[in-house]
Amino acid sequence: MEYPLSSIHATASIGAGTTIGAFTVIGENVVIGEGGAIGNGVVIHAGSRLGAGVRVDDHAVIGKQPLRGPRSAITRATALPAAEIGQSSLIGTAAIIYAGARIGCKVLVADLASVRENSEIGDETVIGRNVSVENRTRIGARCKIETNAYITALSTVGDDCFIAPEVTFTNDDYLGRTEQRFAHHGGPTLEAGARIGANSTILPGRRIGRDGLVAAGAVVTRDVPDRTLVMGVPAVRRGPVPEEELLENQ
Repeated sequence: MEYPLSSIHATASIGAGTTIGAFTVIGENVVIGEGGAIGNGVVIHAGSRLGAGVRVDDHAVIGKQPLRGPRSAITRATALPAAEIGQSSLIGTAAIIYAGARIGCKVLVADLASVRENSEIGDETVIGRNVSVENRTRIGARCKIETNAYITALSTVGDDCFIAPEVTFTNDDYLGRTEQRFAHHGGPTLEAGARIGANSTILPGRRIGRDGLVAAGAVVTRDVPDRTLVMGVPAVRRGPVPEEELLENQ
C-alpha cells in the first residue's frame, strides 16, 4: 500500500488492514500489527513495536529518546530498547511514549500524557489526560490514574490501584541538595488496591499498603498500613477501610 503524504522506512513492517494518516513518519525496523490505526502527524521512531489493533492518534510520538541535562539526577545516558505497545491499546493525541517503555494490552494512554523510558504499564490500565509517568516506574494491571497526576521516577504501583487527579508522588527527601540524596532516591510504593484521593502528596519511599486509602488533600509522611484510611496534613489514621470496598469483595 502507498502512503504518499507520509514517510515510511523501507524496513518497516505494517500489518494488513492498518491505516496511516497524512504526514506521519515511521522509522526503520518499526513493526505495526494488523488492524491498527495511525493518525496524522505521528512519529514512530526506529525499532518500535506496536501490536495488533493499536490506535495512535494525531501528533503522538512513539519511541522518543530522552533528553539528559547536565544536572539530571535519574536520566541515564545509556542505550535503550525499543518502545513496545501491546495489542488493542490506545495512544491519545500528542501523547509521548519513550524508548524503553513497555505498554501492555488494552491500555489507554490519553491525550497529552507521557510515559518515560524504562517504565512499564500493565494490561487494561488507564493513564489519564496529561498524566506524567516518569522513568523506571512500574504500574500494574487494571489501574486508573486520572488527569494531571504526577508519578515520579522510581515509583511502583500495584494492580487495581486508583490515583485521582492532581496527585503528586515525590522521590527526593533532600529536594535536590547534597550528594547524599543519591543513596536514598525512591518513589512511593502502592500495594494492590491502594487508592489515593485528589490533590494528595506522597513523600519519597512511603508505602501505601494493600487496599490502603488516602483521603483527598492529604500529605503522606509515613507508611500507610493495609486496609487503613488516612487523612490530613500530615496524614493520620482515621480507621479501617470499609469491608465492602476491599478488593476481595468486588
